[in-house]
Amino acid sequence: MAAKGFAKFIIVLTTVSAAVMELIDTSIVNVALSDMAGSLGVGIEDISWVITSYAIANVIIIPLTGFLAEYFGRKNYYLASMIIFTLASYMCAESTGLVEIIIWRFVQGVGGGALLSTSQAILFDAFEPEERPVASGLFGMGLVLGPTLGPTLGGYIIEHMSWPMIFMINIPIGIIATILAYTFVDKKPSEGKNRRSIHIDYNGIILLAAGIGCLQFVLERGEAEDWFSSNAIRVCAVVAVLAIVGFIIYELRIKNPAVNLRVLGNRNLAFTTIFTFVAGLGLFTSVFVYPVLAQRVLGYTAYETGVSLLPPTLIAVAMMPIIGKMMSKGVSAIPFVVVGFLLFAAYAWLSASVSPDVNKWDFFFPLALRAFGISMVQLPLINQAVAGLQPKDYPSGIALNNMIRQLGGAFGIAMANNYIAHNYAQHRTDMVSKLGEGSQVLTEQLSTISNGIAAKTGDVAGAATKAYAVISNSIDRQAYYMAYLDTFRLITIFFVLVIPLVFFLKTKKQSPQDQAAAKAAIAESH
Repeated sequence: MAAKGFAKFIIVLTTVSAAVMELIDTSIVNVALSDMAGSLGVGIEDISWVITSYAIANVIIIPLTGFLAEYFGRKNYYLASMIIFTLASYMCAESTGLVEIIIWRFVQGVGGGALLSTSQAILFDAFEPEERPVASGLFGMGLVLGPTLGPTLGGYIIEHMSWPMIFMINIPIGIIATILAYTFVDKKPSEGKNRRSIHIDYNGIILLAAGIGCLQFVLERGEAEDWFSSNAIRVCAVVAVLAIVGFIIYELRIKNPAVNLRVLGNRNLAFTTIFTFVAGLGLFTSVFVYPVLAQRVLGYTAYETGVSLLPPTLIAVAMMPIIGKMMSKGVSAIPFVVVGFLLFAAYAWLSASVSPDVNKWDFFFPLALRAFGISMVQLPLINQAVAGLQPKDYPSGIALNNMIRQLGGAFGIAMANNYIAHNYAQHRTDMVSKLGEGSQVLTEQLSTISNGIAAKTGDVAGAATKAYAVISNSIDRQAYYMAYLDTFRLITIFFVLVIPLVFFLKTKKQSPQDQAAAKAAIAESH
């Protein structure tokens, strides 16, 4: 039964806030790694495990949320997840060692993984069936705003406070959201009544956790561990392959699988997951590449980087309810997907064309295109994932689609890391070869820079050494800059190549009544 008046407002506020809180925590830590490493007395490579552990927990729990909500009852599972997330946030803030904070970040990821899909289902229940596309638009606002607020908020906290505050800010939000959810979210009539009849697929869950967890580890840590030269990467790669193959075979053979892979036999869902994978790749990779480019090459602070992302992102936030309203009137999702992918490709291509002396707002137009592209892809792909499925198959279809988006993001970041490192080395070698010993250009630059240093410092003897360091830093900066632009071009290729696959998607136009029924079934299925 749909909520009314004040209760509906509170449910919207609670569910969207919980989802935004979880999404913020996927990116807020990125700008705090240096401070955390210094405080805990470890290196950057070690502290980056706080990102990896959270991502591994997320990607394991996401495909299981439908089963867990059914087994424990959706409201109970939602409340428990928020409590776990909030408690783990406090323990992260209080951690004094590397192992301790890695463990609590994993626990935080277990709690946070449930907040997205369960929040969405509860939000849908607060609206009448014909209003649910609008509810999707409201929820989509949070999906877009969360990852962007992370670096902005994290940068502000690091500049004005200390790193534990990036976790402590979750505590009041989590407590208030838990109290509001307990008070205003109603239990579904069937919650908790059929637990004894639910078969628990322990083997499937174990295989899924081992396979996806190890795959996520390989993608997240591969570059840092020098890929297959590392024993840990080799072992995890083997485990990932064996466990995932075993999981697929086992889940297709049993009657009540933890994740129903049979739904991928639906052509529409199978091809939608390809679009979702590329959308996740583009979304997460762009959020990774642009901030690093801005800080490493353009000289932005963490806070300035976040602020530069915020105005164009607000465009996407404003677009979400509009797209939801259009889809509620029966507009097909496919044109949105095509236009969104073209806009994202245009964003990546334009970003690959900027000059190294850009000012802080020259990226606004490309980032605005990215925002429009994201807004036109997120909600339509959710809708397209279930087009053609039976209502009973919606939970499996949505869970698989969400997992594929996360894996697309992990693959994209791993690919970008490797591609940037390789192309940086190549560009640096090329530039150094053109400035070899005896080069007139190198001689002139060394003379100009060393004379300037000597004039300022009076250190004639050390001026030449410092001049070499200046030139080396300049070459590094230029090589990284060219490598980041190459990465934007690579993203463009991915988005352009998948667009022709749109012809394999379901193109039958749905009536508003059909879409409302689909939204209702999605909500009931969680």
